[in-house]
Amino acid sequence: MITETIVKEHGLAPDEYDRIKQLMGREPTLVELGIFSAMWSEHCSYKSSRRHLKSLPTKGKAVLQGPGENAGVVDIGGGLAVVFKMESHNHPSFIEPYQGAATGVGGILRDIFTMGARPIASLNSLRFGSFDNGGTRRLVEGVVAGISGYGNCIGVPTVGGEVYFNSSYNANCLVNVMTAGLVRHDRIFKGLASGVGNPVMYVGSRTGRDGIHGAVMASDVFGSGGEERRPTVQVGDPFCEKLLLEACLELFKTDHVIGIQDMGAAGLTSSSAEMAGRAGTGMEIDIGAVPRRETGMSAYEIMLSESQERMLLVVKKGSEAAVKAIFDKWDLEASVIGFVTDDKRLRIMEQGAPVADIPVAFLTDDAPSYDRPSKRPERQDTVQALDLKAIKVPDDLNGALLKLLSSGNIASKAWIYRQYDYMVRTDTVVGPGSDAAIVRIKGADNALAMTVDCNSRYCFLDPYTGAALAVAEAARNLVVSGARPLALTDCLNFGNPERPEVMWQIKEAIRGISDACVALDIPVIGGNVSLYNETSGIAVYPTPTIGMVGFVEDLRLHTTQWFKDAGDVVMLIGAWNPSIGGSEYLSVVHGLEKGILPRLDLDAEKRLQEICLAAIKAGIIKSAHDLSEGGLAVALAECCFNPQAPVGAAIEIKRDGRIDQMLFGESGASVIVSLDKAHLDELKRLCALSGVPCEVIGKVEGDSLKIGDYIALPVEKMMEEWAGSLERYLTHV
Repeated sequence: MITETIVKEHGLAPDEYDRIKQLMGREPTLVELGIFSAMWSEHCSYKSSRRHLKSLPTKGKAVLQGPGENAGVVDIGGGLAVVFKMESHNHPSFIEPYQGAATGVGGILRDIFTMGARPIASLNSLRFGSFDNGGTRRLVEGVVAGISGYGNCIGVPTVGGEVYFNSSYNANCLVNVMTAGLVRHDRIFKGLASGVGNPVMYVGSRTGRDGIHGAVMASDVFGSGGEERRPTVQVGDPFCEKLLLEACLELFKTDHVIGIQDMGAAGLTSSSAEMAGRAGTGMEIDIGAVPRRETGMSAYEIMLSESQERMLLVVKKGSEAAVKAIFDKWDLEASVIGFVTDDKRLRIMEQGAPVADIPVAFLTDDAPSYDRPSKRPERQDTVQALDLKAIKVPDDLNGALLKLLSSGNIASKAWIYRQYDYMVRTDTVVGPGSDAAIVRIKGADNALAMTVDCNSRYCFLDPYTGAALAVAEAARNLVVSGARPLALTDCLNFGNPERPEVMWQIKEAIRGISDACVALDIPVIGGNVSLYNETSGIAVYPTPTIGMVGFVEDLRLHTTQWFKDAGDVVMLIGAWNPSIGGSEYLSVVHGLEKGILPRLDLDAEKRLQEICLAAIKAGIIKSAHDLSEGGLAVALAECCFNPQAPVGAAIEIKRDGRIDQMLFGESGASVIVSLDKAHLDELKRLCALSGVPCEVIGKVEGDSLKIGDYIALPVEKMMEEWAGSLERYLTHV
């Protein structure tokens, strides 16, 4: 008998359980209850965000597959397409950092190669608590080890990412992972259970008891602990995943496959229901035919297990032996466990009798969709209020710059990315450290550029503007690298949507992403929503992470952020309008996280990006770097940190108001470039034609960074502070 306690343990609200009984016309069996709980969880159904996500622009002339499949697909010409997506593994990584992060990498890789694509690069976006939080070091070390352990073993380079530290993540770290792959147009596969009578095959690793209720756990807030959830964290095996990847890619060369889907969140339950739902069919599964690695597993456990490295296939009838032969070659399980039906029901059989029999639509289309109450927090006016008169300009501006460069969010992340193999497969042209990673398309003269971006403090202060600025910054990071933005995927990380203040943040962030994408003509081809990132009523800062991929037409003309040659002219182009509000400077130097964000001007952003990309393609610009955390002074210092040969610069800026705002204030739609003086007039002409402001602010010279009479620091000293800070913290030095 299903009791109130059992319903609660499954993460279902009383009215949701009543609805299940009404739909079914009876009480569900325990197996059916487990299936409903997984498919109706926030993690699988997006019940709090689904109706709002519909406002995102998802179409474009190059989009071959938008949201709704395992990953999005964009045409890049020559019969090739790029497949990419971003996912979260936040709750598991907080509970068990190594396995949580590792299986997050494994899951996103499967999302890519299940579409028929070979993964070529991965990125990550990580958020941890403050340095003075006792658990931060352990989480950083575990998560980074998990990402490197899985990614390095499977042989997919981890080429870029971002890492931020803030006390809002003290009890909820965020681990967002993104992967991109390449596929031919005629070999794209989808998660469809088509063809009545076609066999359903289980391939990959055997099923165990790890990960049971993982989707439900990821759809709930934590209490003061979290360790009690450890059994719901999956255990990954990257060597098995490598075999699965190669076996699937070999299978895709045949004509046996009708549909394929990764057994990710909710395992066999979600893959079977979603494949049938997309195709408008049904599926019958014999639970006794599912390969298991543990004895005595019940149908309930098998359906809800989230064991890793597994796929569900629908293949052409008569091809079973040929499919099995391929997986036998790679020493992987391959078993027929069911078949496609025409009754639009998911039927689970055990010893000839049904233990679950549910109309597929009840699990997919008819899953709850809530228009939850939303309310602008009363604190919002307070956190946006900033009295500049009360903010003292530092007496030592050099010291302020060094403090910024050594702060957790700006300091070099080399200690982290040195643990990743970012050169495997030998196609990485620009790895971690510049504005965007660049990966060569093998055998071609072009490449893909990739980035992940979000300023979560901005999104806390103003979720609409902060999310829009995240889209603009991601596009800018691609453009300054010489790439034309193609599309984006997102990972929307928020607290408990049942609280109106959090729901307001979600709606505002989605609105900001939508408006920025429309203005910049960048479609959203997929993504992920991770809610309930909250412990004891304290939510993480809203973190709508943007993952974006761009196309570099001529690899010879890609750019990096570092100054190249002494004597080159340094220019500031774009609508530079620095603001201290919400800045890293205000947080690090003054201990304040408040204020009005930098002005959002999407028209100015678009014009700047078009000019910057045109100048790079014309061979005019040698280096380009966008202005973000730390403002002009930090960006100039980063331009000096050329890993091949550090170099200085002499800069003059026209003072207009507070000098700390000029040096450290942040601005959108702004880029620092360097170029040979012979090209100066041409760049000025291009900017004038598009109405983009541009100003010569100095030149590359010497071994120090000098900014007027305000900053004078040896590049070596700045690099010492910037390069060693994170390592000193993480290694107790």
